[in-house]
Amino acid sequence: MSNPVCWFEIYVNDMNRAKKFYETLLQLQLTQLSDPNDTTIEMWTFPSDMQQYGATGSLVKMDGIAAGGNSTIIYFSSEDCAIEEARIETAGGKIHQAKMAIGEHGHIVLGVDTEGNVFGIHSMK
Repeated sequence: MSNPVCWFEIYVNDMNRAKKFYETLLQLQLTQLSDPNDTTIEMWTFPSDMQQYGATGSLVKMDGIAAGGNSTIIYFSSEDCAIEEARIETAGGKIHQAKMAIGEHGHIVLGVDTEGNVFGIHSMK
């Protein structure tokens, strides 16, 4: 198994706020995936190419599941994580850990989104 991660979900309380945050931070557009027959769940997916290495996932708003407080961190890839770091606060989030080297594995930035979820940005530069 070359990549055991096949999907992720980031739970949110305010979908519009969270959607705007990630679209601004990552400079991309999310696509609606929700089931029109089930109004208790709303999902917006990150762009993906199922023929290319890597995992994708979605923002999820679901009754009974609150955002924040969990222990999983999703890392988004980047050419230079300092670029996204500069957008975190402008998009409404907070910087938890500024860009730092992780040895031969590149660099990371840790942020907190508008929903209280910690996320990472990784780059080799």
